[in-house]
Amino acid sequence: MPERILVNVAWPYASGPRHLGHVAGFGVPSDIFARYHRLKGNQVLMVSGTDEHGTPILVAADREGSTPKEIADRYNRVIGDDLVKLGLSYDLFTRTTTRNHYEVVQQVFKDLYDKGYLIKQTTLAAFSAATGRTLPDRYIEGTCPICGFPEARGDQCDNCGNQLDPTDLIEPRSRIDGQAPVFKETEHFFLDLPAFGTRLQEWLATKETYWRPNVINFTRNLLPELKPRPITRDLDWGVPIPLPGWEERDDKRIYVWFDAVLGYLSASIEWAKLQGRPDDWKLWWQNPAARHYYFMGKDNIVFHSVIWPVILLGHGLELPYDIVASEFLTMEGRKFSASRGVAILVNDFLARYDPDPLRYFLTIAGPETQDTDFTWTEFVRRNNDELVANWGNLVNRTLVNAHRNFGEVPAPGELSERDRSVLDAVSAGYASVGGLIEQARFKAALGEAMRLSSIANTYLQDEQPWALVKTDKARAGTVLNIALRCVDALKVMFTPFLPFTSQRVHEMLGHDGFLAGPIEVREVAEDGATHRVLTGDYESWVRGWQAPELPAGQKLQEPKALFKKLGDEVVEQELALMERAPA
Repeated sequence: MPERILVNVAWPYASGPRHLGHVAGFGVPSDIFARYHRLKGNQVLMVSGTDEHGTPILVAADREGSTPKEIADRYNRVIGDDLVKLGLSYDLFTRTTTRNHYEVVQQVFKDLYDKGYLIKQTTLAAFSAATGRTLPDRYIEGTCPICGFPEARGDQCDNCGNQLDPTDLIEPRSRIDGQAPVFKETEHFFLDLPAFGTRLQEWLATKETYWRPNVINFTRNLLPELKPRPITRDLDWGVPIPLPGWEERDDKRIYVWFDAVLGYLSASIEWAKLQGRPDDWKLWWQNPAARHYYFMGKDNIVFHSVIWPVILLGHGLELPYDIVASEFLTMEGRKFSASRGVAILVNDFLARYDPDPLRYFLTIAGPETQDTDFTWTEFVRRNNDELVANWGNLVNRTLVNAHRNFGEVPAPGELSERDRSVLDAVSAGYASVGGLIEQARFKAALGEAMRLSSIANTYLQDEQPWALVKTDKARAGTVLNIALRCVDALKVMFTPFLPFTSQRVHEMLGHDGFLAGPIEVREVAEDGATHRVLTGDYESWVRGWQAPELPAGQKLQEPKALFKKLGDEVVEQELALMERAPA
């Protein structure tokens, strides 16, 4: 029976273009997972969108002399275009400024309030000394009072993992202008996290065996000292508070992180409406057999492993099955930071290089379980020595020789033990590669696919059909038949990782249909306006996590190289661009 797999992808802030560090965490891993499960025949729903509320948008608007809506509109389009070019196959990528989203957020807020899970309290809040606007916890830095880390944030310390309040920090300062924040008393609603402590502990105990260590350890450290968490803010940009005496106010809004995680639910509901089946979201959200996976960078763990599960428990929806959080990606030894000029923007990268080599690097050398460094030297090396020299070489040599000498898939003669051995080795990859993807071990899965490609390459090199064709064309045809079947099988295994080139191999082998087709951009009408969404007709794509049928006599298309070999000058050019980037 097909499984229902919900792939919830962290929502990128629409406050500016995204860089490689962002898509290394939320983007490429989630797409690998979704594409694999679709190929396997499971029912996948992959949702996300741009996060368009909160202070980051306000800061960007102030900096550019614009309005929050103009900023959100602009970067929703920029980010969406980047994700299409990178091949992220969302069932729905939307935004948090839709009426649908507002209604879902307010409905859940009201439900939690009616059940007694929201507490009204007076607290000290941080405000900018320069603008008078509230400063979110994450926009305040200072020294951690527990471990002494000098760059702890106002919500948590990334060094020791403890939850914090801005007032806990030693010498707090605004990340925007460096000034000390002004603390004032203000009234807000708090989510009663301690009321769910026992249930969270019981739930976490079921995750010990398969969650990534960074997620399980971080969450385990948070649970003993749970305290109510504020979920409203002193802002004029965001979802209004749906309670009498509050909804009319223009100085109070729902906290962006309560709002953003509910985007997973609101996007699922919007997707169902667009399908003309408005209740279909329940097949995932109200189905205990469905598995919910969340993809993000490690700085978002607390919101997904503590706050979001409490919201789900309070509202009566299914809890996360797995939270797949990646570590940080640095660049040439420095932490990615667009504000400090240390960034490679996704759109800049894809203007100069193809998407699959980037997807390959971010998977094979990315921050899956530990912080890793992007260097141009390593990117060029892996492109040339691995993609080009291994998988690209196998595809090129096999198809060039088969097309030149036969023009079609040649009929095999009697198979030798070596022929059967290489076919069996590659076929076994469906279990090994697939099993690793299901465990969210993407680096190991891609490494296993490359190992199988090396086995097929060795077979081809040893048998040398380009020489055999001159003396024994029938045997050359058999060898090329085996090699083509290996390429066809490996093409499927590489599809989750390298969708663009896998589609090209699919076509060069003479197959019809989309193994990995285009992502669609649609305009959706709502309240007399329209907004863009990313989606796709994935049900019509070729399915099957198994070796395809490749009949003898099937016509082959003229082969073309899959990957471009990059020269050493690329490193020099890119490093020079970094040096010229504004600080």
